[in-house]
Amino acid sequence: MASDRRTLLAHAALDVLADEGMRGLTHRAVDRRAALPPGTTSAYFRTRAALLTGLVTLLVRLDQEELRATAERLPPLRTAGELVDGLALLARQRLTGEGRRRSLARHACAVESVRDPELREILVPRENAGREAVRLFLAGQGVADVESRTHTLLTCVDGLVFDRLVNGGDVPREALEGLVAAALR
Repeated sequence: MASDRRTLLAHAALDVLADEGMRGLTHRAVDRRAALPPGTTSAYFRTRAALLTGLVTLLVRLDQEELRATAERLPPLRTAGELVDGLALLARQRLTGEGRRRSLARHACAVESVRDPELREILVPRENAGREAVRLFLAGQGVADVESRTHTLLTCVDGLVFDRLVNGGDVPREALEGLVAAALR
């Protein structure tokens, strides 16, 4: 029961953060969002740091589940065009619906993690099926320093997603094509 309540509160905290930003994330706001009595969030997450840790842990789990499910639906990457298609799908998922809400929360938490090593450790990029697919594709193309190129490519895609979160619109396919071409050089 306590685990279920903590998960419910972490989801409510993610929603508050996506809607109201870091300044709006309070124990009371989470109580209201979860439709629970005042003080409930504080009983499960005594401090703001504990609340953020619970939220970030949930966020990473949801992101990992999404990446795994997406990778399972896609065939192995054979061409640069297929890699661009996969990156476009990832960008679209991160910019729409629940993916957009998680992206807003993720970026707010990333900024917060600059001053919080525990959050930073939780947010460190994880190994996942999507990252592995990019790595295998680049290795199969004979790219030198596959780890560095994979990291750079995915970081640049994250930057494009962030730009579109702030400025609206979709990530242009041409931008993704340019990033893939640069990774293959």
